[in-house]
Amino acid sequence: MPLKEILASLSKEHKVQFNFIEEEVAPLFLIPPAPELKLPEKLNYLHNQTALDFEIINDRYIVVASRKKQKSATNIALKPSDSIPITLEETIIEKYLTSGISKTVEGSLIIRPKRFGILPGLTEADVLQTLQQVPGIYSADETISNINVRSGTHDQNLFLWNGIRMFQTGHFFGLISAFNPSLSQKISISKNGTSAFYGESVSSVIDISSIPETIGTTASSLSSNLISAQFNSKIRLSDNSSFQISGRRSFTDWATSPTYKNYYNRIFQNTIVTNIENNEISNYHTDEKFYFYDFTAQYQQKISTATQITAAFIGINNSLNLDQKITFDGILRSRNSDLEQQNFGGALSLKTGWNEKNYSTISGYLSYYNLNSRNEAVENTQTLVQQNTVIDMGFRLENKHILNPNLTLNTGYQYNEIGVRNFENIDNPGFSRSIKEVLRTHSLIAEGEIHSNNKRLFLKPGLRLNYIEELETYLFEPRLQFNYKFNEELSIEVLGEQKSQTASQVIDQQQDFLGIEKRRWILSDDDQIPIQKSHQISTGLTYKTGQWLVSLDNFYKKVTGISTPSQAFQNQLEFIKINGDYKVLGSELLVQKNFNRFYSWVSYSLSNSDYKFDSLIPSEFANNFQIIHSINWAAIYDWQNIKVALGAKWNSGRPETTPATNLLDFSNPAKPEINYNFPNNKDLGDYFQVNFSASYSWKWNSKNQLELGISVLNVLNKKNTISRYYRVNNGNNTIESVNTYSLERTPNASLKFNF
Repeated sequence: MPLKEILASLSKEHKVQFNFIEEEVAPLFLIPPAPELKLPEKLNYLHNQTALDFEIINDRYIVVASRKKQKSATNIALKPSDSIPITLEETIIEKYLTSGISKTVEGSLIIRPKRFGILPGLTEADVLQTLQQVPGIYSADETISNINVRSGTHDQNLFLWNGIRMFQTGHFFGLISAFNPSLSQKISISKNGTSAFYGESVSSVIDISSIPETIGTTASSLSSNLISAQFNSKIRLSDNSSFQISGRRSFTDWATSPTYKNYYNRIFQNTIVTNIENNEISNYHTDEKFYFYDFTAQYQQKISTATQITAAFIGINNSLNLDQKITFDGILRSRNSDLEQQNFGGALSLKTGWNEKNYSTISGYLSYYNLNSRNEAVENTQTLVQQNTVIDMGFRLENKHILNPNLTLNTGYQYNEIGVRNFENIDNPGFSRSIKEVLRTHSLIAEGEIHSNNKRLFLKPGLRLNYIEELETYLFEPRLQFNYKFNEELSIEVLGEQKSQTASQVIDQQQDFLGIEKRRWILSDDDQIPIQKSHQISTGLTYKTGQWLVSLDNFYKKVTGISTPSQAFQNQLEFIKINGDYKVLGSELLVQKNFNRFYSWVSYSLSNSDYKFDSLIPSEFANNFQIIHSINWAAIYDWQNIKVALGAKWNSGRPETTPATNLLDFSNPAKPEINYNFPNNKDLGDYFQVNFSASYSWKWNSKNQLELGISVLNVLNKKNTISRYYRVNNGNNTIESVNTYSLERTPNASLKFNF
């Protein structure tokens, strides 16, 4: 049997958890130990049959390491009396949706791409595409730059990479994750019950770490798909240090693939690239040059047996240059426009263990985001320059104090300073505007971790106190995580939180930034732009056996302080700026069945989400990002070197606002307007998509491996309408609808070499 399966069986039988490096365990096959043996005897048998050592940390955790690296691994994390602990999450579900995804007792999901199985439609472990397989997490417009968690907007999610706040998460303006899938990463996802150490979000937290738990061995990889090529290299400098670098760049500026063509058609719909006035590319002669890149670098140094330092850097860039020509009144006009989106960041962290009961972490980060566009309109001689810049920096001090084996106290302090600048300049007629805002926040944190003696009860209450200097405002934010195991199969979970955020994204004009990335970051002034605050509570039941997993969550969420520009209205509210809130009540169900090498799951989400704007009539109506019903299904075959996945997703349509009549309102003859029904009075048609993926790997040894992957998104080529708005046709004074359609059938292939 595969050693991984043997360890999984022992984990369940003896109620322990093994922590190991995937590359060291995955290639090994052997006869399982005799079932009548005791656990230490079984571990001794495995030790004799493999090149691995098994060290028991306590009555629950066992660390597995190769003999030649056991010493260095032990120095890092195996001796609680004189070293820094390995972060070992206590899991209640080992395989959630697919291998490499687990659910912890704290209610969060952990994704480890290196242990990843396969998901429908993906050739690689794309972090933000994977998120959307989780019940309650989706993208209303089919992009990863607009991820909605329980009806929230994308900016209400906090994205962290090694402690750096990320303000840009996508390439190709939303169709590809900006985080290199080749990195050995751990992604923690919290929809509710967030730790008190996280602030600045009223929805979910996505915390990505690429710092390995041990120094590990030297390893590299090269890979390519039909959009980009990438590399990743980890170099073991010594027993106590390592350096890792990765990079990825698209070749879309000099080669066109079917994948690129379909991505291009999807993302540039109803933008200046395709002529916003009539959405017809044929009226223009367009030459575009588009590419993206990202790179990371990180260094890990063990200073002593109890202290280590890490440094990380990330850079992300999207660039579009557009030449447009049009013959207008017999005259050929040629103009050039461009758009660039960047996010660069760096972080430094120092961890130390004072003694076997006290551990501290000091860290700091800097994040720079810039969105810049220059639009030279072909219809006239006007040039519009727009820029949105964010500089975010922070400092964090955290201390962990183990009072006794069942009680731990975590305390800390955080400082954050964020500055946002918005700039616009028009040359004809002359107009220029530049607005800069800065907010500084101090936060005190305290939370406890409580375990019962029988390990069935877990309780983690927390409190975060924020003080915002410029607004002279205090915010108290309690957090709660509770889990109780009735037995090994059935457990109950209760999560609750209050959170806030001062930075958010708004849309001033739908044509801003070429109509592609039209959102801009702004800061709250606690008056015209209020601080957003959320209140959420959820209860869940989990039933788990060796073959079955059934998980049910019920939740209530309310977010106050939202504004109409942050909600992407394209109806009678598009140019109205008022504040309100939204609330959502829902349930999420997951049923998963394992059949040895084959497993399948189906998930269903039900939610009802409504806005409330007191100054409007009616004051309550459906949320723009509401999807009432959503069903995801997947079937996966995973055996040795071959993996195949087929999946489908269906959901009810998003709300739209329809005209009340086909006749325009000519109260202002120079600018006729549409008479609308009440906001979001109707839903679009249902969304349905079938996706497929498969992979095969050739393994020469434990280190050298070649992987081939193929995928097809939207296998049936279903033309789904994902958004619709209405506008006035000035040529004949009629009302016309503008639809945005889903991605066409899109194939992709990847080839990866690990060495």
